[in-house]
Amino acid sequence: MENARTVGIGMDYSSTSKAALRWAAENLIGEGDRIILIQVQPPNADHTRKQLFGGTGSPLVPLAEFRDINFSKQYGLTYDPEVLDILDTVSRTKGAEVVAKVYWGDPREKLIDAVEDLKLDSLVMGSRGLGAIKRVLLGSVSNYVVTNAPCPVTVVKGSKP
Repeated sequence: MENARTVGIGMDYSSTSKAALRWAAENLIGEGDRIILIQVQPPNADHTRKQLFGGTGSPLVPLAEFRDINFSKQYGLTYDPEVLDILDTVSRTKGAEVVAKVYWGDPREKLIDAVEDLKLDSLVMGSRGLGAIKRVLLGSVSNYVVTNAPCPVTVVKGSKP
């Protein structure tokens, strides 16, 4: 498809990152697009795959392999049936290709690396909704990425309780 896009989805398995995935599936992903689920593990994570791919991130992992619970264990990820269901649905209904990639390090830097390395046309991520003080002290991943990414970035806010 000549108009197929590559869309990255930042995933940390929080409710807002799942909301971002749902939003992208319903509003952004089109026929034949490629979705790359981008997961960033802490730099101090100690998993066997980090030893192999710590500098460059994991290879792109197809949905069929990503669905396997052993994949999650090998990379220290959360096995989340809700996320898998959303990905299965968008793959089946829109013909989107779904792959996953895991990085290790600071999420701000690694998401920017992912945009450049994977040549993303767009990145969608959730907002944790930090208050003003926490945002100043901890920094906002979404603010950093919106400011520094060389592609359009959509930040999806979670619903208020």
